[in-house]
Amino acid sequence: MREWLSMFEERPSAMHQLITLARQIKAGQARDATAALRGKILGMVFFNPSLRTRVSFESAMARFGGHAICLNVGGDAWGLEHRDGVVMNADKAEHVREAAPVLSRYCDVLGVRTFAQLRDAGEDSRDALIRAFAAHATVPVINLESAMEHPCQALADWMTMEEKLGDTAGRHFTLTWAPQAKAVPMAVPHSAALAAAAAGMHVTIAHPPIYELNAGVMDRIQTLCDLLGTRFTITSEQSAACSNADVLYVKSWGSTAFYGDAAAQQASFAEHADWMVQPRHLHSRRTILMHCLPVRRNVVISDEALDDPRCVVVDQAENRLWTQAAVLAKLLS
Repeated sequence: MREWLSMFEERPSAMHQLITLARQIKAGQARDATAALRGKILGMVFFNPSLRTRVSFESAMARFGGHAICLNVGGDAWGLEHRDGVVMNADKAEHVREAAPVLSRYCDVLGVRTFAQLRDAGEDSRDALIRAFAAHATVPVINLESAMEHPCQALADWMTMEEKLGDTAGRHFTLTWAPQAKAVPMAVPHSAALAAAAAGMHVTIAHPPIYELNAGVMDRIQTLCDLLGTRFTITSEQSAACSNADVLYVKSWGSTAFYGDAAAQQASFAEHADWMVQPRHLHSRRTILMHCLPVRRNVVISDEALDDPRCVVVDQAENRLWTQAAVLAKLLS
């Protein structure tokens, strides 16, 4: 494995090998693998805020004898340009063409967290910023979340489902949209559904009309389900989608129909406030409730649902540490 950028580029079996390694690391049974982190340096470049991503990666490096350096673009690092041919006479003082190779001289592996601009769906779908880092870096690059995907979160989600359900093959995964206070990207829902499909689960995605996810990602999910003999369903009926879920994964995302129109997006969220997830959406005592965090209580998920014993959001967050340690071990070995 040369980089960890996209779940599109990995076979289900290879991703499951990372889950297996992560569970071994968590159990203290993979010291040979984690020895690869000893004395190594991870450089992380953040274009937007982070809690779990930053701390879990820093913790993994420190726990296994490495070190992490965090740079916040526009704060303690220059504004970075990634487009070629641009006259750089505005607010961005450095180009990725220089920044990525320089950081590669200092660090053994780079992590980059970007964010969807939520102005042009086509531009977001190209994931141009993180792809520019990967193109110009000379060390492995990890996607800490991009406009289109959050593959590190997805690995933790897969590991959590396996821990809670045992064999995931043939189990039912439902991803439900939920309202928000402001527009947010599609990276997490894309990756969560890709992980569930790769894990051999029946995948259902429920969202109101005009909240369609990226068509290319949906095609990939369908391909994975066809390959593994499972079903893929998209519906606007939230209650029906939740009715047989072994996993209920909740995530908000904005509609491309409202890109650039914050007022219309907020009005749409208010119109669909009844999509907030509550205990009634958990169809059985064995259904687990998942969310990537941070979560707005009583907007996205009610207090009662988040405080329900079936909610596993803290377990998901912990597993970021172990799955990312596995990714680092693979890249640095």
